[in-house]
Amino acid sequence: MIFKSLTRSVLQVMTVQLFMIWALSASAQSKTVPNDWFLRDPQLDSLQGVSSERTYQTLLKDKPSRTVIVAVIDSGVDIEHEDLKDVLWINEDEIPGNGADDDKNGYVDDVYGWNFIGGKNGNVNADTYELTREYVRLKAKYDQTGMKISRKQQAEYDGWLKIKDKFEKLKEKNNQQYKLYASLYSNVRMSIDTLQKLLNTTELTAEKLESLQTNSPTVLFTKGFLLNMFRNMEDGESLDAYMGQLKEAVDYYEVIVKFGYNEDFNSREIVGDDYNNPYEKGYGNNDVKGPDSKHGTHVAGIIAANRTNNIGMRGIADNVKIMAVRAVPNGDERDKDVANAIIYAVDNGAHIINMSFGKSYSPQKEVVDKAVRYAEQKGVLLIHAAGNDAENSDEEKNFPNRFFLDGKEARNWLEIGASAWGANENFVADFSNYGKRNVDFFSPGVEIYSTVPGGQYEHQSGTSMASPSAAGVAALVMSYFPELSAFEVRDILRQSTRQFDNLEVEKPGGGRVRFESLSSTGGLINAYEAVLAAQKTKEQKAIKSR
Repeated sequence: MIFKSLTRSVLQVMTVQLFMIWALSASAQSKTVPNDWFLRDPQLDSLQGVSSERTYQTLLKDKPSRTVIVAVIDSGVDIEHEDLKDVLWINEDEIPGNGADDDKNGYVDDVYGWNFIGGKNGNVNADTYELTREYVRLKAKYDQTGMKISRKQQAEYDGWLKIKDKFEKLKEKNNQQYKLYASLYSNVRMSIDTLQKLLNTTELTAEKLESLQTNSPTVLFTKGFLLNMFRNMEDGESLDAYMGQLKEAVDYYEVIVKFGYNEDFNSREIVGDDYNNPYEKGYGNNDVKGPDSKHGTHVAGIIAANRTNNIGMRGIADNVKIMAVRAVPNGDERDKDVANAIIYAVDNGAHIINMSFGKSYSPQKEVVDKAVRYAEQKGVLLIHAAGNDAENSDEEKNFPNRFFLDGKEARNWLEIGASAWGANENFVADFSNYGKRNVDFFSPGVEIYSTVPGGQYEHQSGTSMASPSAAGVAALVMSYFPELSAFEVRDILRQSTRQFDNLEVEKPGGGRVRFESLSSTGGLINAYEAVLAAQKTKEQKAIKSR
């Protein structure tokens, strides 16, 4: 699942039936910082960014670098975006549009990458959750009257009962949420339309509402209802934007209900692969943008948006090519697609793979493990978002992860939590997962301004943004220090994190803890310190080689 985090103002809204507070918020913090805060330096700017600008202006000024390829396994990338079109990986061995596999890599016309959730006649947009798929699989096996469970089946049967309970509760909960928001939106829309007609205006304002005189109890209630909305809007927020946020909530839950928990939906009819063969290759299509590339486009921009064209924004790394690999739908990604996406990226020269997605179940984990091991053998760094559930990753399962089924651990893996801009108690994003064992360090992931489709830009929050922030720094180090391996870069990023002596923060989910207790390094990524550490490692390697 793409780690979506709806960054929204707190909306206090009422319907004719009820009073309620709507809070779809990735962070309680409001945006009061520059759009490029995540690039800034803690010492120079008093902002807890990655310090990339300071690093370029000092340690790396006039230094040579090599091009680093970063694969973005995600929902897709807008390859026509003004800030991305010049930083895209291009498969030079492929002749665009000729319908042939020119480079004989098994993928036809894969000029910018590949799409593992598409087929000959289209692309997957929404998909079910892995919980739903496991529910359907086990239901067919165990939901039978009078069935006797053998000792060999007992563990799986017990797991089925837990999945059944969880699925049914979540399905019902989200159905109720969808009905609630749909009803709320309908009532608010009706109220606005009614008052616009009464006031003979197309633009409703608080001032115009105040001027409305009426004795009708229904109109008076509607007037008070909308005035309350205006009072709770943020400064400068329009009624249209406010309604847009509410409509987004309706759409969000509609997808969950119609697809996420839909037992009858099967996206593989679109893909056309043999889903029972987890090691199948070559399926999909070359449409790396897909029907909804917003998430992946935002991720790509954080890493590598053009730093020299003076438009939009600057990415973290200055000599990077983005390889677009589409494998993540609006729903849960499938293990088979994730494994193939990793292998494709490795085989086509990626140095780093960013993975801003995750889920709670992995029924074909052995397939993903094999792909992760392959990346490890080839020296490719994997960077993964920790998730937005405000949970302890040491206790709650999140896939994919660095731990193999045989108990061993991948040495090329980094797990990233999300941080905000100020070194105070709200420094850790309130949605971020954490874990003293499973999370390596934190990286900027709150109100990150980056590219979105159609040549646009937008603020988004999530560990989905923190992971590419870390990937950008990793690419920066790899670019200027080509003699360092992926394993050395991983260790350098871990060892060079910015530390906060005894800083107490609000723990995601509640309570106060020391920041150092939330990850294995206890720190925040910092490009300046990472480059210093890389220089030292380079010198030590040179001495040893003499």
